[in-house]
Amino acid sequence: MFSLLSFLKTQSNRIPPTPRAMLLIVVSTLGFSGMHAIIKHTASDLHPFEIAFFRNFFGLLVLAPFFIRHGLAVFRTEKLPLHLLRSAIQICAMLMFFTAVSISPLAKISAMSFTAPLFATIGAVIFLGERLRLRRITALVIGFIGAWIIIRPGLVALDTGAVLVLTSSAIWAGAMLIIKVLSRYDSSLTITAYMGLFMTPLSLVPALFVWQWPTAEEYAWMLLMGAVGSLAHVAMAQAFKLAEATAVLPLDFTRLIWASALGFFIFGEAPELFTWIGGLTIFASTTYIAYREAKLNAARAASASAPRPPT
Repeated sequence: MFSLLSFLKTQSNRIPPTPRAMLLIVVSTLGFSGMHAIIKHTASDLHPFEIAFFRNFFGLLVLAPFFIRHGLAVFRTEKLPLHLLRSAIQICAMLMFFTAVSISPLAKISAMSFTAPLFATIGAVIFLGERLRLRRITALVIGFIGAWIIIRPGLVALDTGAVLVLTSSAIWAGAMLIIKVLSRYDSSLTITAYMGLFMTPLSLVPALFVWQWPTAEEYAWMLLMGAVGSLAHVAMAQAFKLAEATAVLPLDFTRLIWASALGFFIFGEAPELFTWIGGLTIFASTTYIAYREAKLNAARAASASAPRPPT
């Protein structure tokens, strides 16, 4: 396995960093969309809570060789309670999201999931003391208008799945903020390792209340789900490591394309025009927020590195 990964790494290193990052983000969006399709497929016989457990279990299994390769150093941290809190929050978001995937069209789920950065922006202002200026406020308002376009409360019957994804995104935003804090102290490998170690047993508890033993075919599907989901996370993390977020984030919109295609060809779901309009509106607002944040960070870095006059 490692020889194959080494070969792929050698070949990919021949591609310049930014195009490589763009390719990786597209691969990750395809992986996440594929994982969602597998969730929806297996949810016809298994409860979403049980599927969430196997997603974490098999995901941890797939990543275990990477952790073993780096030894016990991966688990060195001074922020263990924060890792546990992040995992508990993320489990709540995951259970809601998996339930939503099982009952709503994939395209609508994908479009609504774009709201997570909007909630994270609000959370960063409340909990991390970040400043919120007029442009970002405008982008936030536009983003939530996009969510309203998709759900259209009072105009169409309430879509429970869309509401669950919206709630899940708000909770997931909390986990994103904790990851942002943890990244100041721990490596991405350490953060990922503790995510798998904590989320697997935490997700087992609700799964036990609805447990039924999967068939051999269902085990195979969920093993694939765990592998695809974990590798998609790795690809996404590597993409953001190789290039600026503003260079790769626009390609995250391909998630809606893959979700629409998979939903149509596998489940016979025809995405609504309002889903595309709302999804594009949300995505445009989150992309602008990311662009503004990158620009402000660059300005701060330039100001910090500028030589100061002698006093």
